[in-house]
Amino acid sequence: MHLPVMRDEVIEALDVRERGVYVDGTLGGGRHAEAILRRIGPDGLLVGIDLDNEALERAARHLEEWKDQCLLIHGDFADMRRHVREYGLDLVDGVFLDLGMSSDQVDAPERGFSFMREGPLDMRMDRSQSTTAATLVRNLDESELAGLLRDLGEERSARRIAHRIVEERAKSPVDTTSRLAEIVEKAVGGHRGRTHPATRTFMALRICVNREYERIERGMEEAVHLIKPGGRLAVLTYHSLEDRRVKRILSRHVGSWESLQEGGSKWKGEDPPVRWVRRKPMVPAKSEIADNPRARSAKLRAVVRLGPEVDERMRS
Repeated sequence: MHLPVMRDEVIEALDVRERGVYVDGTLGGGRHAEAILRRIGPDGLLVGIDLDNEALERAARHLEEWKDQCLLIHGDFADMRRHVREYGLDLVDGVFLDLGMSSDQVDAPERGFSFMREGPLDMRMDRSQSTTAATLVRNLDESELAGLLRDLGEERSARRIAHRIVEERAKSPVDTTSRLAEIVEKAVGGHRGRTHPATRTFMALRICVNREYERIERGMEEAVHLIKPGGRLAVLTYHSLEDRRVKRILSRHVGSWESLQEGGSKWKGEDPPVRWVRRKPMVPAKSEIADNPRARSAKLRAVVRLGPEVDERMRS
């Protein structure tokens, strides 16, 4: 089994310390959480949040050794402040978010995330919600489908794919992963290069089904407000649209110094202020990519929340 993506870099970026309280907002199978737990010692606390009940069950089994130091919550990281406050917590030492897909989800045919495995066109992280990828493919009109593929998947052949989907669904339902992948492949003229032609279509549908960009926007703001001064937020992303959103949100809190007409300068940004741990994102080592190709597009960004004395100086 592969190690969690950029495990050591995540621990470094979070500056995990003994007796600390850390939130893993995308718990998955608990692999990153395990690395955090090994650092915080017996007096620390790990709060794990996940939309997927099956992931929480797997994580609970994996983290059994640390069960007295774990608080596992079925919920959305976009609501993390509410979740932790329900358990009497206020500010924490660090928050970690891994915005990629769990291998367990991708590898389960019945979840419908991958065109590599035959299964229902589902793609729900939270299986209690009603909207699936099949719902979107069945109900959106051609222009709506094209817009979804273009805006959420950066698919250059969005109009052709949407047109072919509408044609094919009139003949029979498009409700399995293999049928959708076949339709996309025919629409763009076959499989060329290393990337399957359905990759961006599947990504766009998954993002839409799970409202991923809306949740990222809310969740990042929640995390920045949840960490205490000196605390850190570390975020793993896996594609350019996702990474640009994370960078833009964090940059608003990093802020900038603007020159004043009357002389001097003033900091302009959103509260609470943070600074980059590193200005450029960390990326996985070549050896990790060789061992785990899924890590090849990963980028890790991290910020540290500034203290009240720095905050006051910025406003003066």
